Amino acid sequence: MNKSITSQTGSVGEDIAAIFVQRKGFSIIEKNYRKPWGEIDIVAERDGTVHFIEVKAVSRSIVDDGSREMDYRPEEMVTISKLRKVARTAALYMESKRDAREYQIDVVGVLLDTEKKKAKCRFFEQVLEDNL
Repeated sequence: MNKSITSQTGSVGEDIAAIFVQRKGFSIIEKNYRKPWGEIDIVAERDGTVHFIEVKAVSRSIVDDGSREMDYRPEEMVTISKLRKVARTAALYMESKRDAREYQIDVVGVLLDTEKKKAKCRFFEQVLEDNL
């Protein structure tokens, strides 16, 4: 797959996910937090808890006929090793900010239909338990 198309899909997906979580009552603290040891797509806060949100976006046609034949779940492409890396980066983020609040790792799956200019988002909270 063309790397620039993949990057563009990811960037658009992150922007849509940011709007999506804001509509759910989150405040965005930071986007695209990058360090040599890892990156976090969205750092947000809601009700005193910091949320580190991994976004996985894919571009597919969205079928509106109610069938599940074309039901695609981009969030299932987020691996446990990726989530662990996000968790390590989150812990270092909280330490560097000297922030003692509770935090968790969340995932937003974004399904983009570029032809129809539509998107569907699915939100999964606290996807990684402390013992993983």
